[in-house]
Amino acid sequence: MTQSPTGPGAVSPADHTEALATRAAAGDDAALDALLRTIRPEVVRRCARFLLFREDAEEAAQDVLLQVARNVHRFEGRSRFSTWLHTVVANCARQKYRELKRRSAEQPLPSHSPYETGAPDPRTTSVIAGSRVDFLEALDRLDRESPHLVAPLVYRDLCQMEYAEIVERLGIPLGTVKSRLYHARRQIRPWLTSKP
Repeated sequence: MTQSPTGPGAVSPADHTEALATRAAAGDDAALDALLRTIRPEVVRRCARFLLFREDAEEAAQDVLLQVARNVHRFEGRSRFSTWLHTVVANCARQKYRELKRRSAEQPLPSHSPYETGAPDPRTTSVIAGSRVDFLEALDRLDRESPHLVAPLVYRDLCQMEYAEIVERLGIPLGTVKSRLYHARRQIRPWLTSKP
């Protein structure tokens, strides 16, 4: 049983989550169920950094939880579970964005759509940039042109990971992470300020 977070020998929520992940990775189904319940609110919040609309973020969060359930056995404990989870969130949220974009290309907006009134279309408007050129579209372009720059940008600017976590996750020196982050930001800046 976990002691109170304020008492001596207390287990922090983050440590509790890490312990659940370790047990789930070893095949403990009860730990996996508890892990999924524990991380769900945080996963939705993280997905919302990528996807403007709550429904889209919740769909992406469901994809994340499914990926965690299917692949937690691959979590080897070499890095923190939270760091591993950042990667899953980033991948699923970006995939959900691509799916929404593909769907929107196949199905034009209905004539009664509120987006015809001049309100921003959620499929092309960036939460971060606030422009018609979507940040996720810029990430896809960056992925095509300079794929090695994507992960540092996503981890730092969207997932808000600490530099130490990024270094651990990517296995590259801190100076390289900072350099790639600088170049990624510089490369996408014109794409975020240009008009569609």
